[in-house]
Amino acid sequence: MAAGSAFALVGANGAGKTTTIKLLMNILQPDRGSATIFGVDSRRLSPRELAKIGYVSENQKLPSALTLNEYLAYLRPFYPTWDKDLERTVLKLFRLPADRKISQLSHGNRMKAALSCALCYHPQLLVLDEPFNGLDPLIRDEFMDGILRQADQMTVFISTHDLADIETFATDIAFLNEGQLLFQESMESLMGRFRSICITLDDDATPINAPPHWLNIRRSGSVVAFTHSRFKNDDLAEELAAMGVVYRHLDVESVNLRTVFTSSARAAVEMAQGDCK
Repeated sequence: MAAGSAFALVGANGAGKTTTIKLLMNILQPDRGSATIFGVDSRRLSPRELAKIGYVSENQKLPSALTLNEYLAYLRPFYPTWDKDLERTVLKLFRLPADRKISQLSHGNRMKAALSCALCYHPQLLVLDEPFNGLDPLIRDEFMDGILRQADQMTVFISTHDLADIETFATDIAFLNEGQLLFQESMESLMGRFRSICITLDDDATPINAPPHWLNIRRSGSVVAFTHSRFKNDDLAEELAAMGVVYRHLDVESVNLRTVFTSSARAAVEMAQGDCK
């Protein structure tokens, strides 16, 4: 993951995103394999590395008996790079009642409080584990605004199944499905190779032996629709000709990240079911 990038780990609930993050943060120990953060084995992270990492999780517990001001005062000595000016700016941006006990904050304000605490020491790496769960649209926008204001100073690693929130934010993406990494690439490359295709065949009886990179195929008479996962502008007509497909009309449209996600997930399920037969 390149410094300054925004890396999104996406997948359905239960895909293994939180487990992956806990392994990276040394909250869980791996059975095999390894990961490094700042060039250090994640199982040997020291206070020096941890002081460079901000961490916000949907299940994060904050000391409910303290006010936010008291909690911030507790945290400051642990981080040599703590920025009190930034602290005031972030609290003002999020409109947080810093003199109120954390237990009295709404879920949205607790998430914004957790993010505020993670931003105030200028982390080089900000790790966000499903940060949008249970947040209303306005709180989500405020949350993302707080991240984007600091984005040029840090690398962001975010796990989520809320794809719309990261579609214009992430620079790189990985798709996790039932603990398996299906792909990892730049957002530009990913969105460049997926297209929604609709073909009107010359003859509705024409059989089609679809290749594996045609995903989520639907057919109704002479109309065949699918998601192409290896699209190149100049290759589709040649591909169809090589398959002996004669068509009257061809539509090609861009797709959103949700379509990429659902098409890939369905293809993975179908492949697994085929392997079990």
